[in-house]
Amino acid sequence: MKRPFPLLVRALALTASAAILAFAQPASAQSANAPATYPYTASRAIPGRYIVVFKNDVTDPAASAATLVRGVGGQLHHTYKGALKGFAAAIPDAALQGLRNNPHVSYIEQDQTVSLQQVSSPQNQATWGLDRIDQADRPLDTQYHFSASGSGVNAFVIDTGIRADHVEFTGRLRPGYDAVADGNGTNDCHGHGTHVAGTIAGTTWGVAKAASIIPVRVFGCTGSGSWSAVIAGVDWVANSPLRPAVANMSLSGGASAAVDAAVAGAVGKGVTIVVAAGNSNVDACGTSPAREPSAITVGASTSSDTRSFYSNLGACLDLFAPGTAITSAWYTGATASNTISGTSMASAHVSGAAVLTLQANPTASPATVAAYLNSTATPNRLTSIGTGSPNLLLYALGNGATAPAPTTQTVALKSMVGNATKSGGNWKASAVVTVRDVNSGAMVANAAVAGTFSPGGSASCVTGSNGSCSLSSSMMKSSASASSTLSATGISGTLMNYDASQNAVSQIIISKP
Repeated sequence: MKRPFPLLVRALALTASAAILAFAQPASAQSANAPATYPYTASRAIPGRYIVVFKNDVTDPAASAATLVRGVGGQLHHTYKGALKGFAAAIPDAALQGLRNNPHVSYIEQDQTVSLQQVSSPQNQATWGLDRIDQADRPLDTQYHFSASGSGVNAFVIDTGIRADHVEFTGRLRPGYDAVADGNGTNDCHGHGTHVAGTIAGTTWGVAKAASIIPVRVFGCTGSGSWSAVIAGVDWVANSPLRPAVANMSLSGGASAAVDAAVAGAVGKGVTIVVAAGNSNVDACGTSPAREPSAITVGASTSSDTRSFYSNLGACLDLFAPGTAITSAWYTGATASNTISGTSMASAHVSGAAVLTLQANPTASPATVAAYLNSTATPNRLTSIGTGSPNLLLYALGNGATAPAPTTQTVALKSMVGNATKSGGNWKASAVVTVRDVNSGAMVANAAVAGTFSPGGSASCVTGSNGSCSLSSSMMKSSASASSTLSATGISGTLMNYDASQNAVSQIIISKP
């Protein structure tokens, strides 16, 4: 069971790297049998570049970002408004403390480099990865049985782009997003993204062979990039109207509060996000986005049902999937293929299975999809899984099983943070309230929160992608009341069940200013 973590970047994590998670030479994959001696390269702080995350009270992040950056003589690179509220910019170091003291700024992180790490059923001569996920027990039969194709579901691939003319994706590649801005658009000049997309939804190599595929390019031709570009990609996915949707993030690095918050925000907007555990044979709970509870975190297994020696491990993993010696599409030609290894390949298998789950039940929430994949995974087949890791191997339900009906989400208040403002002889109380999923810990979007101020009347609001919204009282005379008590009276929403006994807080007192 993945355990929640505070969004705090530890000093040690600042020296860790982030990577696309396949073992490869800098610009092309190595042989699947070659030793993988560098899971990812050391990350570097990018001088003068920072990621600034706003508090929830900022209503227009783009305008606020432009004003702040212009005021300090900086250069704006990205603005974020969907997965989280904030921006990335080049900022003079002398202006940092002033920005940190700004009442609308939640926190600031230094930006860092990030580097990578239709056929009929049954499909004969299937890759061993496809062959393994459609049956609980060995021996493998060289076939991939499937009763669903992923039709009608959108698969976002947050990676190096995708080769648009590859025969594996004919007729199913949709317009995407480019955060790299090097003139290549969403075209893949590295290979990793094309390979991952092929495993998710390729006609031959893919789990979900008819899904729509959307490239979200956040890494360049060398497989390097930045956290700020990754967040921009996640933000674009969160703002996209394409649903139902799965997003694959075959990347990993040191702990990042901003990256974790962006992933949680996109999940809150209905995107099932699958992430690679990482390739360093360490506890995944020290890395982002693998540690984010709302994401599905995947470790890699071998064809002999053992944990891949490089795969990260621990309680933050949700399950394992085939990751070593996986054959899929490649970027060097319209029919090219390659065989590489990594937790990137494992997360791609799980993303494909999540697509199939959403085809059977398009209204399923990300939490429902995650719980379903966890509950249907094959238990106790893997060896050498590592301390704290779940002994669960992906099962893609290729033999006709269908996903469950949508389940009710149990929700409760995570926090209530009060504030007061004065206007002449009057004052008003307000509070930012945050709603969480009791079972997964994820923040809940589109929850209608009701409360009563005494004095001050009743109020309501609807949570945004970060699970928060603001309740406000009516104006009160300063001479008549020294404080107002806010009591939560309810939370409602589609497939939501409010359990007040699970509230972290149900009532606060707000004093007049």
